[in-house]
Amino acid sequence: MSVSIKTEKEIELMRKAGELLEQVHNELAQYIKPGVSTWEVNKVGEKLIRELGCIPNFLNYNGFPASFCISLNDEVVHGIPSKEKIIRDGDLVKVDAGLIYKGYHSDAARTYAVGEVTPEAKQLMDVTRQCFFEGLKYAKAGNHLNDISSAIGAYAEKFGYGVVRDLVGHGIGTHLHEDPQIPNFAQKRRGIRLMAGMTFAIEPMINIGRPDVAWLDDDWTVVTEDGSLSAHYENTVLITDGEPELLTLSSK
Repeated sequence: MSVSIKTEKEIELMRKAGELLEQVHNELAQYIKPGVSTWEVNKVGEKLIRELGCIPNFLNYNGFPASFCISLNDEVVHGIPSKEKIIRDGDLVKVDAGLIYKGYHSDAARTYAVGEVTPEAKQLMDVTRQCFFEGLKYAKAGNHLNDISSAIGAYAEKFGYGVVRDLVGHGIGTHLHEDPQIPNFAQKRRGIRLMAGMTFAIEPMINIGRPDVAWLDDDWTVVTEDGSLSAHYENTVLITDGEPELLTLSSK
């Protein structure tokens, strides 16, 4: 396994890629409302990315047909935007996106509660977000990768939630997916030792029910096997000699 250590110049480019992606997510959030199709959200999002002079890195990635993954309710990740998929009051909507700025990638996902969601859905969304920050506490030079994974999984399991095992976070840089893989649950091995200059996409995917998932016939959309709700939260993170730096989130 070869984990790239970014130079100061590369880090600056990744900071900019992250900053621009955060801007896209923030602007796109106003379109996540009842009556809007996921196709429409994707169309607006792609326009925002291109207007910033960037390239949507999901589009045609391994054949993915859109610029955004938009997943509703029991869809965990990789939902394909569609004119037939209409966002409704009470939905949990997961928006996963990335962009390329001067050859460098950023990647971030958000889960939105649309209108009045159930208390259970709201808690799942909040816990999934907090899982990320529990893992982030260990994203420091000198720690091991499994410190991040264990903290994410342990927090989710306190609530009796299922931690998705078939999908993981990843390294990121000049490619969208780089080494290492970053599971959201404890491993038997400690994993690599973290070093300043590493850049990761850390992304808890948490189900209110069991952790098991299945792929739909479109070969992309991942759903919970038991039909339960799922939430997703992701940021691009820089490991430093001190506290980790969030490249796609300017404040908690």
